Amino acid sequence: MNTAQNIDLVSVEDYLVAELASPIKHEYLGGVLYAMSGGRNRHNQIATNALVSLGGQLRGQICRPFNSDTKIRIRLPNHLRFYYPDLSVVCRPNSPEETFQDDPVVVVEVLSKSTRRVDEGEKKEAYLAIPSLCAYLLVEQESATVVSFRRTDQGFLRQVFRGLESVIPLPEIGANLPLGELYDGIELA
Repeated sequence: MNTAQNIDLVSVEDYLVAELASPIKHEYLGGVLYAMSGGRNRHNQIATNALVSLGGQLRGQICRPFNSDTKIRIRLPNHLRFYYPDLSVVCRPNSPEETFQDDPVVVVEVLSKSTRRVDEGEKKEAYLAIPSLCAYLLVEQESATVVSFRRTDQGFLRQVFRGLESVIPLPEIGANLPLGELYDGIELA
């Protein structure tokens, strides 16, 4: 007996149209949709702090921050993906009529127990394949710790920033992300 089932893949066009009307966000991986869960207040506050910090520094600049309602389209060799990062910074934006961006320079994901494996694994590998990406930041919730993957001539360099006094330099966008601002109002372990 064969228990394999055919999965009907969703076209990119159908996904983008349906996502506009959906009360639930879905990430898209080569035609398969995955519903996203909502974040806890701590997660949302850290993401908001990052948006406020970078948004203030980038006011009037060509590079602009986008919150978690903006998808990133990733063109991999054999399929497309759409992810909703917690924050992205884009210096070459798509049309204002689009619901996604193609060329992020910085992507930020706030880690949680339910997303850690995906954020540190498949999403990291996909984001690092984007030619425009210069920095991928993984932000812890329980401690003032951020793991950064920064593009260099030799590939991506992993750096760890710890403590509220630490500052993540983001010269590619002409900004810095102080951990003291990132964790403002957050009770840490």
